[in-house]
Amino acid sequence: MLDAVRTQLVEHGYDALNMDAVADRSGVHRTTVYRRWRDVGGLLADVLAEATDDGWRPPDTGSLDGDLVAVNREVYAALTTEPPITTALIAASFRSEQAADALRIFWADRYQRCAVIVRRAADRGEIPARTDPRRLLVAATAPLYHELILLRTSAGPHIAAQSARAAIASARAGAFVD
Repeated sequence: MLDAVRTQLVEHGYDALNMDAVADRSGVHRTTVYRRWRDVGGLLADVLAEATDDGWRPPDTGSLDGDLVAVNREVYAALTTEPPITTALIAASFRSEQAADALRIFWADRYQRCAVIVRRAADRGEIPARTDPRRLLVAATAPLYHELILLRTSAGPHIAAQSARAAIASARAGAFVD
């Protein structure tokens, strides 16, 4: 069922995402879909909740540079790979409050999981001990979202390393210390 939601969203956009289309695509009777989810927001929330339960862990390369570059390469891939499910879910979150809430939970989970990258780097002495993990992670990944989603540029994969290293330089200078 959730695969049908993702496919419908990517192929036809939020405006064409409805309970009947999901039922048709998944081969389930429409009353089953309505009974379980009630509306499109519920479907989108479950797609995002499923992503939160994926078991993903941040890389551990032995350095802050390696870890943040690896995370950014994953973000870059998620934003540029076909089908563009990540961008479709972000766009849908502006149209559905349930999807927006689920997306906030998803991001909170990802930032929490990635905080270990910052703690390990601080323990190794690569950055100040009181570096705020979320602020550093946002600074590292935000340029990718800005370029690829907001500006819709064709920034190449080099942006992943470039953005990570700029954030690391700022972190080393104490920019993200509480």
